[in-house]
Amino acid sequence: MKEILMYSSQFCPYCVNAEKLLLNKGIKKIKKIMVDENPSYMDEMIKITGEKTVPQIFIGDKHIGGFEQLRSINNDGSLDKLILED
Repeated sequence: MKEILMYSSQFCPYCVNAEKLLLNKGIKKIKKIMVDENPSYMDEMIKITGEKTVPQIFIGDKHIGGFEQLRSINNDGSLDKLILED
């Protein structure tokens, strides 16, 4: 399985939902970068993604986007392939 990285914040319901969806897919570990712990993490996230909201999710080196995008690729069946492809 590919590494999952998620820019997140402590009180973000979309972050919680994204994590639950990924855990239900069998992901055992999600590397979380908590943007509310250090302002430089938010700056880094914006620079990399161009987005100002959390979560911002990466599967391997592919930027998925936020929870809505994650849910969309789950619903269309492409999330499973993305997680498992080498």
